[in-house]
Amino acid sequence: MFSERDRVAAGEPARHQVSELPPISVVVTEHRLHRVSCPCCGKTVRADLPGGVPAGAFGPRLEAAVATLSVRNRVSRRDLVELAGELFGVSLSIGTVDAIVQRTGEALESPYQGLLDHIRAAPAVNLDETGWRLRGGKRTLWGAFTQKAALLRIAPDRHERELDALIGEQFAGIACSDRWWAYNKLAPDRRQVCWSHLVRDFTAHAEGMAARKELGETGLRIAERVFDAWNAFKRDGDRRALKRRVAPLKRELHTLLETNAIKHARNRYTKTIAGNLLKLWPALWTFTEIDGVEPTNNHAERGLRGAVIYRKLSLGSQSNQGEHTIERLLSASITCRLQKRSLFAYLTELLATKPRGDPAPTLI
Repeated sequence: MFSERDRVAAGEPARHQVSELPPISVVVTEHRLHRVSCPCCGKTVRADLPGGVPAGAFGPRLEAAVATLSVRNRVSRRDLVELAGELFGVSLSIGTVDAIVQRTGEALESPYQGLLDHIRAAPAVNLDETGWRLRGGKRTLWGAFTQKAALLRIAPDRHERELDALIGEQFAGIACSDRWWAYNKLAPDRRQVCWSHLVRDFTAHAEGMAARKELGETGLRIAERVFDAWNAFKRDGDRRALKRRVAPLKRELHTLLETNAIKHARNRYTKTIAGNLLKLWPALWTFTEIDGVEPTNNHAERGLRGAVIYRKLSLGSQSNQGEHTIERLLSASITCRLQKRSLFAYLTELLATKPRGDPAPTLI
């Protein structure tokens, strides 16, 4: 029997050849600063770092990689220590990883404020909230989203005062959300109620009896036709045609709600949902009037999905400073994804500007 080496020596082609991967090159730049002492007075003088060189032990690319793996890829601190050794040949500790993430959060203070200003001035914003944890205690993660930006803020609860802290008391745009009571502080004509949530409510009623079943089934048929009209508008862009298709649906739904709010007033389930929707009536149809407003709040729910996964893996935050760090990092991560922008490249640029004293690059 001939070995593979014998066949290659005889001129035969090697079997199962595996192409070699290009070597990974790591450039390590070390700055050594001489320190001298005066023999007379004992005063110690040390040389200064070159301009633009950070004072820490690691450069902006490595720190950006650590922050990106932490927030975007949700790699734990312990696994990051292992990955840094295998991928970059760098020896890190868990505490060092945490310190890098915190420094990145501090560097994001100014870009985060820019996102806040953008959200408060936006003509239309999608809003949603979900649970969070601080040392095991209950907190709330609020999210505000436009097509190109995301702002996340951790707050004590879901009260309307936290909504003001997020979008400002003078917010003049359109807010698309679910029907959580805190959003009721906004005028119905400045809101868009999510039809996807409404479909879930109609589905629940359709599984009931008598008046509830009738309300649910009729509501689902109307909702299906509303989405058909919206999909047709997305194809042709004809807003007049959208209003024409929706007009009979508005009349049918209004009659249905009035019937259940008055005729079936003894049924508290149908009376409650019918009464609430009548109070919010203009907020059901804002998407037919204003550009940039959609009938659902799916944009916000998709935006919060990554943050929810992060919370489940990390069990929330362990300090108030940790809350500020993660809300800034998550905001930067989601914003870069919405803009199809590299989070690693942005954080590298951000961390490189700080030692030079340059203004932080904006996220929007």
